[in-house]
Amino acid sequence: MPAGEAFTPDQRRGIEKAIRVVQESTGYAFSVYVGAAEGDSRRVAEDLHNQLAEPAYSVLVMVDPAARALEIVTGSQVRRDLDDGEVALAALSMQAAFAAGDLSGGIISGVYQLGEHARRPTSLHTDHHP
Repeated sequence: MPAGEAFTPDQRRGIEKAIRVVQESTGYAFSVYVGAAEGDSRRVAEDLHNQLAEPAYSVLVMVDPAARALEIVTGSQVRRDLDDGEVALAALSMQAAFAAGDLSGGIISGVYQLGEHARRPTSLHTDHHP
């Protein structure tokens, strides 16, 4: 998570904890990038996402506070469990927190919200035993 100096140690730990919790609950990799996005923010976010170890199984949240840009990129496998509408809802809640001046809180709640929607449903086994 670049630009970590923008956060207090407690805020940074909160973001790292959110990432860890959602990764454990979903099996997908989550990354947060906070910093300047030179040029087209969507293209920058997609380029960053493509550099991740397993882009198909990854979610990237990119925030450029100075440009007031937020991009969320989901991999092809993640999109089976996390649709565009759910991503848009998380983005809206993050933007509301950012507008209220809570950058770290917006990131934390947004990551948790994305993780909640990306959680694979528990399958029920209907094994019949005589």
